[in-house]
Amino acid sequence: MTDSSDLSNGGPAPKSSAKDDPTRDIWILVSAAFVIALGFGIVAPALPGFALDFGVDEFAVTVIISAFAATRLIFAPASGSLVQRIGERRVYLTGLVVVAVSTGLCALAQTYWQLLLFRSLGGIGSTMFTVSALGLLIRIAPPDRRGRVSGMYASSFLAGTVLGPFVGGIVLGIGGLRAPFVFYAVTLVAAAAVVAVGLRSPAATTRADEAASVTLRFADALRSSTYRSALLSNFANGWAVFGVRTAIVPLFVVSALGRSASMAAIALAVFAVGNAVALVPAGRLSDRHGRKPFLVAGLLLCGASTAAMGISGSTEVFLVITFVAGIGSGLITPTQQAAVADLIGSRARGGPVLAAFQMAMDVGSVIGPLVAGVLVTHLSYGVAFGSSGAILLIAAVGWMVVPDTRSGGGLAAVSSGSDALRGTDADEGPDAVGRRDGE
Repeated sequence: MTDSSDLSNGGPAPKSSAKDDPTRDIWILVSAAFVIALGFGIVAPALPGFALDFGVDEFAVTVIISAFAATRLIFAPASGSLVQRIGERRVYLTGLVVVAVSTGLCALAQTYWQLLLFRSLGGIGSTMFTVSALGLLIRIAPPDRRGRVSGMYASSFLAGTVLGPFVGGIVLGIGGLRAPFVFYAVTLVAAAAVVAVGLRSPAATTRADEAASVTLRFADALRSSTYRSALLSNFANGWAVFGVRTAIVPLFVVSALGRSASMAAIALAVFAVGNAVALVPAGRLSDRHGRKPFLVAGLLLCGASTAAMGISGSTEVFLVITFVAGIGSGLITPTQQAAVADLIGSRARGGPVLAAFQMAMDVGSVIGPLVAGVLVTHLSYGVAFGSSGAILLIAAVGWMVVPDTRSGGGLAAVSSGSDALRGTDADEGPDAVGRRDGE
């Protein structure tokens, strides 16, 4: 387990004021990520049955599930703009409140259309706190600990995602179909209260730092080949890991391997275990050895194993390949997030840049299952998994030909509005925490 003093500077506790120590703020964000993921998992088992209770068909149920993802995608650019205008902390809190209120309203829904509306509103809040949370982690985490913090954040979210359905099943059994929504709303309100009281906003350490801070634009970021590689790898990660794995793997286990739905759940759990094994070590080691080696290795490993899933032939071999794919994904997630953080730097505010990065994964997770489904229907599972693995391998090549982000030279160097930072490291004079947005 990571010691709090170790988190803040990698050794003994520093002789600095609590105001300058970001450890508390990091742990608040990590804990909030667990609560958010846990609640999402709690609601997931109840949502299909709750929608069916209004007398609709299965297609109408899938519309509600897709509506959440669609509003996340549509409103991501607006969330990025809000981060630029009012700051990460305010957008993060607003997003939590929006999801809490919309989830509570879902519990009170009297018609299918009300449920669809309220669930769609939740997608807006979700993209708000997703984009702003990444921005907060970038500006709060010490530059030489970004990988470690990213690994902790991803591990916390994974733990909540895995535990959520189990807790949701218990809540569902005790309180009925509406109870999980009430439970999630209450926990989000509590999380928002803790964040409001405890989380501080990034602030420039000196007037010179404040004057030198820069606002990054998406158009400027696209000029960076490294940022384009990050967009491609996040798209591939969304396609194969968050899309195809969730939608196609259960079908493959049941239809091609001839096993039960419970074995499909075991396969997903095996992937999660492999993921958990790699997340924190990969993030920690990337702080020392650079992001690029772990990104390339993770994309190659995940790509090759994903391609091999369709020709695995037996359940035992499939589970081994799934575990390896989980490890590959675990190498990708924290180092990719840390690489984007290196590009933006702790003194820049890059809402649209972060929003586009998040959208790349969302687009992949939406398109991936659709394309894979068509390939399975008209060709085979082997082709579906093979094409998904190929996208990950292409993304690996994208990272092979760009410099490591730990070597310096972030996006501020190419931003047209960053004259004060030209020729300097984007993290020179890193921000502290302690001042509220707008003060």
